[in-house]
Amino acid sequence: ERINNNSLHHMIISIISIFDNLSSMKRSEINAAINTAKKMMDEYNWTLPEWGYWSKEDYKDKPEISKYLKDHQMGWDVTDFGKDNFNSQGITLFCIRNGVQGVKDDKPYAEKLLFMQEGQEIPFHSHKVKLEDIINRGGGDLAIEFLEVDKGFRELQKEIDVLVDGQTLKIQPLKPLILKRGQSVTVERNVYHKFYAVEGTGMVMAGEVSQVNDDNKDNYFLEPVGRFSDIEEDEAAIHLLWNEI
Repeated sequence: ERINNNSLHHMIISIISIFDNLSSMKRSEINAAINTAKKMMDEYNWTLPEWGYWSKEDYKDKPEISKYLKDHQMGWDVTDFGKDNFNSQGITLFCIRNGVQGVKDDKPYAEKLLFMQEGQEIPFHSHKVKLEDIINRGGGDLAIEFLEVDKGFRELQKEIDVLVDGQTLKIQPLKPLILKRGQSVTVERNVYHKFYAVEGTGMVMAGEVSQVNDDNKDNYFLEPVGRFSDIEEDEAAIHLLWNEI
């Protein structure tokens, strides 16, 4: 069967991403990112589920819950996208609730917290299955850029309609949409987007409310990335990442 350009592009990106997963982050870097996120949650009176504070031993002691969390990709997630520069391309996330894509009787929704320090960004990516809202929950201003491409992955120059708290706005490609605290935007399927904290406004705690999330199969990046990194164990983990459970 003939493979179209779009499928071939994503197949190549997926293969490259497998090799990029061989890059590593230091455990101390991951621990510091999680501690920074927890400090911000304390500032805004956010409390995680009990298992959000579990140690490695706690997961071992509660295998049934641990399996559920692993299967549903729930818990801590810290990544530098295989770029080895967490301070420029990286993010700290916590998935609070989630279903499993393709499982009819499971939850049809997901919720995450996303923490971006100034200077960090999530590179351009899209989703084929997941429709999502991104919310500025606290901290500085959140910038989101949008981009659409054709089947040959050429950038389209037409305006993009985005829904911001019930109001449809027309946004030029690559022009940042700035969300103040409390504002949100709906990100449509197949629309590429990247987001970051606006320089000079401080770290951002964002929220994501969406259809079921699958970080293994439903992330399509414009550039080769490694969604998960190997970890250099230079110190003990304060909390496991969900893909380590």
